Amino acid sequence: MYNRGMTRVIAWHMIVLCLFASIALAGDEAAQSQPAIEKPATITAEQWGTDPLPIPEERRHTPRFITIHHAGVDWAAGSDPYEKTRNLQTWGKKSVEDGGKDWPDLPYHFLISPDGRIFEGRPVAYEPETNTNYDVHGHIGIQLWGNFQAQRVSPQQVASVVKLVAWLSQAYEVDDAQIGGHRDVAADTSCPGADFYRYLEDGQFLQWVDQVRAGEEPEIDLGPPLEGGPVEMIPLPK
Repeated sequence: MYNRGMTRVIAWHMIVLCLFASIALAGDEAAQSQPAIEKPATITAEQWGTDPLPIPEERRHTPRFITIHHAGVDWAAGSDPYEKTRNLQTWGKKSVEDGGKDWPDLPYHFLISPDGRIFEGRPVAYEPETNTNYDVHGHIGIQLWGNFQAQRVSPQQVASVVKLVAWLSQAYEVDDAQIGGHRDVAADTSCPGADFYRYLEDGQFLQWVDQVRAGEEPEIDLGPPLEGGPVEMIPLPK
């Protein structure tokens, strides 16, 4: 017997399936329509003179977060970012007994100097290090040289970290909700400093990142100093 009720049920199921397929296809097309972002120019570890120790294989991870830090130490005029990067690696490799950290390599995957140059640190395939209390597994660590509790972040640094985060988030499929500052994942720190964190907190940073993802060049205006915050701009390196 021809069952009209069953036919209607099957028809509705087919409509619902087609609707879900259309939504999924639209999402895929939207993702594919986003232009591929080129990796920003970097100074490779070999170029700045890296000398790491082997990182244990159990430290390998799959990046799922992007976490931004500041050095937390004032950047002095005339400082050399090549030298400071090498010195950080050398200090970290020292044993705790000798005043170091027992780290095999730099604690971060990328470091950005006040003039915007991006230095590659430890390989992204390995989890970073921390002086604070949070699980570093899955985090890509980016450090901006300077102390943004006492100095203003430079426009060059912000422009570079925006482009770097746009590229990393696309390359490793990191959701915007997983992009933030060190203080967002560790309760015992003010890192990356008030003068930089303001742009994460008010959403401006991710707006700039979105512009890069859309193939645009963001107009980065850092605005006036925070009330009660640092007023002196970080000096540029030699």
